[in-house]
Amino acid sequence: MGKIDRKQFISKIVSTQIGENRPIKNEDIVYNKYANKTLPKSYKTTAWLSQYSGEWTEVQIRHLLRRTMFGVKDVDLQTLLGMNMSNSVDLLLNNNPPLPDPPVNNYSPDGTLDITGVAAGQTWVNAPVGDGTLNDYRRYSYKAWWIGQMLNQNLSIMEKMVFFWHNHFATQTYVVGDARLSYNHNLLLRANALGNFKTFVKQVTKDPAMLMYLNGSQNTKNSPDENYGRELQELFTVSKYNATNYTEDDVKAASKVLTGWRVNNTTLQSFFTPSIHDVSNKQFSAFYNNTLINGQSGANGANETDSLIDMIFTKAETAHYICTKMYRFFVYYNIDADIDANVITPLARLLINSNFEIKPVLQCLFKSDHFYSAISMGCYIKTPLDLLIGTFRTFNISIPTGLSAHSLYSIWNFVAVYGVKMGLDLGDPPNVAGWMPFYESPAYYEIWINSNTYPVRLEFTDLICGTGYSPVTGITIAIDIVGFTQLYPNAQDPDMLVDYFTTLLLGINISATEHDNLKGILLSGQTTNSYWTVAWTNYLFNPDAENTAIISSRLNSLINTLLRLPEYQLC
Repeated sequence: MGKIDRKQFISKIVSTQIGENRPIKNEDIVYNKYANKTLPKSYKTTAWLSQYSGEWTEVQIRHLLRRTMFGVKDVDLQTLLGMNMSNSVDLLLNNNPPLPDPPVNNYSPDGTLDITGVAAGQTWVNAPVGDGTLNDYRRYSYKAWWIGQMLNQNLSIMEKMVFFWHNHFATQTYVVGDARLSYNHNLLLRANALGNFKTFVKQVTKDPAMLMYLNGSQNTKNSPDENYGRELQELFTVSKYNATNYTEDDVKAASKVLTGWRVNNTTLQSFFTPSIHDVSNKQFSAFYNNTLINGQSGANGANETDSLIDMIFTKAETAHYICTKMYRFFVYYNIDADIDANVITPLARLLINSNFEIKPVLQCLFKSDHFYSAISMGCYIKTPLDLLIGTFRTFNISIPTGLSAHSLYSIWNFVAVYGVKMGLDLGDPPNVAGWMPFYESPAYYEIWINSNTYPVRLEFTDLICGTGYSPVTGITIAIDIVGFTQLYPNAQDPDMLVDYFTTLLLGINISATEHDNLKGILLSGQTTNSYWTVAWTNYLFNPDAENTAIISSRLNSLINTLLRLPEYQLC
């Protein structure tokens, strides 16, 4: 990995424009050797999607966990160290938790702010809608709740998949307008996250939140709305990136097919109204093999929606597009001709042959030689969620049990707000295309870093490594670095301790000089290892205020330095 100058790449990004009052632009970025360039053969696998048969160590496991979860908890690492690669991947894909408990009233400790009568600590997801102010409270309650699910995830890919699909089938809570619908949409993402993609698209198309978001509930025979008919093709299935593609007439025909769907604001279910459905025949272009969807009247008109999606899924472009998005999300964002031919295309073929089941594709990818090649490790910038949730989970930051809903959600909201400041407002992507770093070429994930967002990243790690966040008097949410260090059995050896923390926190290796500089923090500028070893041993035998202060100061300085390194921004 040393030959790939990822460090120089990320250092350039995070240092060039900091202090200047403008975002980093593409011309400011020094791309690493594999971005938009042909890789040296020595860095490329020739086995591609052949099952990985190399060593199974902390290196490979941390890589797998970083990509499939948010952060790496030691307990998860130890679990997978006791398994082989294939079984580890299967566990991540099959160890799916039950649907979580719903969000609750955290916004009104005394209950007076909920005009529908939902008491503090009780769920609002089945309560009446109330007014706009109450719905705003609930929207933020929902967002905080979602952060809570990420913080408390078990050893499973589920939370990462839910976020992937949220970006793919993007909706915005403030446009949907009803927090209850946004919550139900989240449940839909969870139920289908590892299921059948074709079934998923059919359900999303009729989902109340999506019907509200892309005007499907306003689409009638007398006033056809093209919004969802366009995005269904452009962003959700065949995509706009194909050389020969659907036409504007295909968008219009699709919008006619989709007329008639409505949302019941009491039951929170979608329903079909035959009287406002366009019963004419819908002709599609040569791209869709001149398919004709015959118009149907009465309740049968709803069947046209499934016929439309069945037609779309006859196009190989649909499988290729979603496999491209999964590759960019889980592996790397730049795709050259070799990767397209040897990874994306075979995965798309597998998706089609598996009748559009998602899990076999992910199994193949996560078990592949390509996924564990050095070139695939530590090569992209962390999303804000990877940084925020990952920091909490990696350091086992303790959130006390028995907190009131108001206090607990305050902690979760603290994380959500930092996400907004870093450019990721969970639940409200900037538009229907999702967040730009997932699709905007050629920068992709580099967009996460600019002169506004990078200082916020440092502000967060400085805070959580220092004074912490206090939602209520007597409770501080921060890294307990002394307690965390005690879990490492060789903490008395400064070389081993530095190696442990750099392996834990950084996506790439560091040089011997950097290692020595970090060790110097533990030695307080001295040259012999015993300067730390004695201090640590003294603390273990006598953890009084003086000994605790000595090792606490050095450890906090070390961790703060590590979290400020450009390498900590890599995943």
